[in-house]
Amino acid sequence: MSNRLDFVRFALEQGVLKFGEFKVKSGRLSPYFFNAGLFNTGRSIGQLATFYANALVDSGVVFDMLFGPAYKGISLAATTAVALGNHPKQEKDVPFAFNRKEAKDHGEGGVLVGAPLQGKVVIIDDVITAGTSVRESVEIIRQAGATPAAVLIALDRMERAGADDALSPHSAVQEVEQKYGIPVVSIASLNDIMQLLIQDNTFASYKDSVQAYRDKYGV
Repeated sequence: MSNRLDFVRFALEQGVLKFGEFKVKSGRLSPYFFNAGLFNTGRSIGQLATFYANALVDSGVVFDMLFGPAYKGISLAATTAVALGNHPKQEKDVPFAFNRKEAKDHGEGGVLVGAPLQGKVVIIDDVITAGTSVRESVEIIRQAGATPAAVLIALDRMERAGADDALSPHSAVQEVEQKYGIPVVSIASLNDIMQLLIQDNTFASYKDSVQAYRDKYGV
């Protein structure tokens, strides 16, 4: 729990997590906004990688390497591999790879960069919205003869998709787990954001609006 709540506090300190009123990609007005692209300095992404490494190790998922889908996943895979290499409970040097958006037509060619995809592969990304990058990553991993082992993300919004009168019964994370038969491991979730709002009076004014949003769209 400490790793999860500490991450929520860290995201707030970095301005990655904000409270207010935000129009999100789905068109909804959300009382909070999470933008992992704002982890954009060496220290902040280094700390983020440590949170990712802790979450993955604590999950108990058996894995051999990391895969980061372009573009956000590239830096996440590289820095988390470093953090895993320095983790006290992780003895092995963890390989990583990522893909290009366009195939390279010279040199070694292809769309993959880094270590060969083999064994059990963890896909690392910031959030799961439509699941497109997960689908593409699973295809790449399987085509290489490797096995998708899990998806590792920063925040699980625990939110159903669809119009208000036709909401999906499942969240994007749940749909990925069901479709591919692999777990989704998150550093934190909406549950942890709510826990912080309950515990910390600094943000108490946002508790009711986040709870109402969760009641309407949450799983």
